[in-house]
Amino acid sequence: MGREVAESCVDGVIMEMVSAYCNRFYSSKPELAARRIEAIGFQVGHQLSERYTMERPRFSDHLEAIKFICKDFWSELFKKQIDNLKTNHRGTFVLQDNQFRWLTHISIDASPDNVEASQQDSSSPTSNNAAQFTSMHLYFPCGIIRGALTNLGIPCAVSADISNLPACSFVVRIKA
Repeated sequence: MGREVAESCVDGVIMEMVSAYCNRFYSSKPELAARRIEAIGFQVGHQLSERYTMERPRFSDHLEAIKFICKDFWSELFKKQIDNLKTNHRGTFVLQDNQFRWLTHISIDASPDNVEASQQDSSSPTSNNAAQFTSMHLYFPCGIIRGALTNLGIPCAVSADISNLPACSFVVRIKA
């Protein structure tokens, strides 16, 4: 029972963080809000990977570290492994989560922010606002992945792609 309460608290904190940065702190500059949310995620990922790899030897290659993120690290965060891992063997990895937990509570149609925005600006479609609203929630997990991999000695860039909610793909590009 304790884990359910803790998980709901984490969900609430993430929703409030995204809301605060997007609607209060940087309401006119969404790119700054996105960078700040990603930076917070980076710090969290960096510290969590430090904790989860304390007793492990260093990874010998990129694939081993990515597999650690997909299995052990993801299991610690979301109580499940990544559903699918793909690579082009040239430094790009795609991590697919078919039921990404932090997107399961997002309702595109029912979001009051989206309804208000679409009523104020009739030239922007609601689906575009909904996609932007959802993508703001993905900067934090992108930062977590980037922070974890950076701590493991793998500098990278991480982006997210939403195919259909709550499925999500994280694209990791290793920097040369």
